[in-house]
Amino acid sequence: MTSSPHYIPQSDPPLPPWETLPTMYDLPSDNPEEPGLPDDFLFLQPLLLYLTFQPINWNPELVYSAADLNLYYDLQHPLWYKRPDWFGVVGVGKLYKRQDLRLSYVTWQEPANPFVVVELLSPGTEDEDLGTTRESAADKPPSKWEVYERILRIPYYIVFSRYTNELRAFQLVGGHYEPMNLTDGCLLMPEINLSLGLWQGSFRDIERLWLRWFTLEGELIPAPTESAVAATQRAIIAEQEATEATEAKQETAQAKRKAEQLAERLRQLGVNPDELDELL
Repeated sequence: MTSSPHYIPQSDPPLPPWETLPTMYDLPSDNPEEPGLPDDFLFLQPLLLYLTFQPINWNPELVYSAADLNLYYDLQHPLWYKRPDWFGVVGVGKLYKRQDLRLSYVTWQEPANPFVVVELLSPGTEDEDLGTTRESAADKPPSKWEVYERILRIPYYIVFSRYTNELRAFQLVGGHYEPMNLTDGCLLMPEINLSLGLWQGSFRDIERLWLRWFTLEGELIPAPTESAVAATQRAIIAEQEATEATEAKQETAQAKRKAEQLAERLRQLGVNPDELDELL
């Protein structure tokens, strides 16, 4: 991170912005003046979104998501940025130019803008997150709502309050955000074959209402640890069933041996066991 971005003098004809404007190596990657109160939830909730964001119709190598990462968006003001609590992108590799972990997400250096953004309401951020702040002056950065809707044109914008458990969602329609309705408790995003909804359960041993990804059919997208636990449980059940089947087979074989031993004893006593079966 450097304090002053590196600019390349313009040429004739002009060079494209990804060659002249600052890269993620030039721009600040921290945000010491970010409003809101950091807490465990602001770490765990984005982590759950990160772990379960698995678009079924996309190559996993071209799916990227991040939490609390500077998002640079304006070619005319390359130092302006927002810092979403979580965002997901499709069509973008996990590494910057296939070789480095990202310090920031610089839109003019990337092949795609975010597809979905999630903001978690906290004291001091609600007005900006919900777009109720007044428009800023021309020389001041626009609000998050303006950036997501008007500049980056992000298709889906989600706002969740841990204090009220209220989930609000907006979809870009005709260049403007329109409120979304829940379908069976989920927000459908057919472009990536996923839906987003609330789930009451335990994540990292904390039981509460969480925001997480589902399939379009409403099935949970498991986090890696959940997949491992489920696989272990399936293995245990399969082993129990195999043990029960073996024990049942052994019991059947033992009963057959006893019947054969009894029949042989009867023959030694001059009794035909087959005739006994006919009499019974």
